[in-house]
Amino acid sequence: MNPTSTQILATTLFAIAVLHTFCVKKFAHWAHKYPPGSLQENLLHFLAETEIVFGIWAAALFLAYSAVEKSFEASVKYIEDLDFTEPKFVLAVMVVAATRPVVQLAEYLILGVSRLIPVAESVAFYFSALAVGSLLGSFITEPAAMTLLATLLKQRYFDRGISSRLAYATIGLLFVNVSIGGTLTHFAAPPVLMVASKWEWGLTHMLSHFGWRAAAACVVSTLVIVVQFYGELSRLQPPQQKPRFIPVWLTTAHVLFLATVVFFSHHADVFFGVLMLFLGLVTATREYQDPLKLKEGLLVGFFLAGLVTFGKLQQWWLEPLIQSLNGGALYYGATALTAITDNAALTLLGSSVPNLTDELKYALLAGAVSGGGLTVIANAPNPAGAGILQSSAAFAGEGINPGKLFVGALMPTAIAIIFFWVL
Repeated sequence: MNPTSTQILATTLFAIAVLHTFCVKKFAHWAHKYPPGSLQENLLHFLAETEIVFGIWAAALFLAYSAVEKSFEASVKYIEDLDFTEPKFVLAVMVVAATRPVVQLAEYLILGVSRLIPVAESVAFYFSALAVGSLLGSFITEPAAMTLLATLLKQRYFDRGISSRLAYATIGLLFVNVSIGGTLTHFAAPPVLMVASKWEWGLTHMLSHFGWRAAAACVVSTLVIVVQFYGELSRLQPPQQKPRFIPVWLTTAHVLFLATVVFFSHHADVFFGVLMLFLGLVTATREYQDPLKLKEGLLVGFFLAGLVTFGKLQQWWLEPLIQSLNGGALYYGATALTAITDNAALTLLGSSVPNLTDELKYALLAGAVSGGGLTVIANAPNPAGAGILQSSAAFAGEGINPGKLFVGALMPTAIAIIFFWVL
């Protein structure tokens, strides 16, 4: 292992960025000590935004790379050689999926499932959304599923006075279930996409090795939370406001646009063109629309672009680490590493390691998705969920505490480990 000075620098800045994500609440607290509207308050509030962390440190990496290589051309070439399709896709799919027609349709579908469960609607909807809705990530992509579920959960639970304990248990459960819920197919979850083609894993392989485990883990984890917080959930009354009328043709058009963006998810120039056409449709039908989540989408895209910028330069220590482990060690190591390294980046780097056995391939992907809920940076869709939920009443305007998120995700992560490795 002989890293270059540039690689060491990149890993150092990456470690600082990870530490920064655990300090965002401190920045928010410090901001309140300064007069509203002051430069200090605005700067500290900016640094307290989780989504900007990796983008800021990626910018620092760009400048440092230029200084080390003594050339801006070298850093520009490094950036141009990276693939930013995923951050662009997450931006596009968030904007389309978080619109009123799509969210309302998803709510109707989850309500339909919840009515089959003989308990209070607030409990049944919660179970249906987190146990069944999270599996939608295998079909409409994980970022789209995360956006839909986070929007619905915010409206029905996070903005309605739930306790901090339930809020963190729910967001931890959401992140874990979406991470593992995308493994029923080979085409929708970012960490799966990184290896499926190269390792020749198709739909049958994913269902037989990962899919049933993911579905079972989602159901069991959600059931545990429902039992634990049954009293609080059952006291919540269903929303009294009737759904606003939306023409069927408009909902159909939104679904078609969402399907088109997903279909062309690997072709940024195409799905950005589709997004532009979609924005035109939204403008023409504004009376049936809510404000678009453009800011949230841009912030999440910026976050993921920062991760992509750092990812390639972490290969010098990740590859030797993966090669040195056996199946069990690799599984648990991947679960832990995912907390500080986006799981798609982890599986991408792992796929480049030569001569991996079938056991090691399974351990790498299973571990990567099992640990995908432990932090905001562990899974690409997590920043989308965090961006939507962190402004809710449940977090008292202070954002999501990374330590409490980690604790909230421990139980569903442990259940995922049982189904993906122990059984």
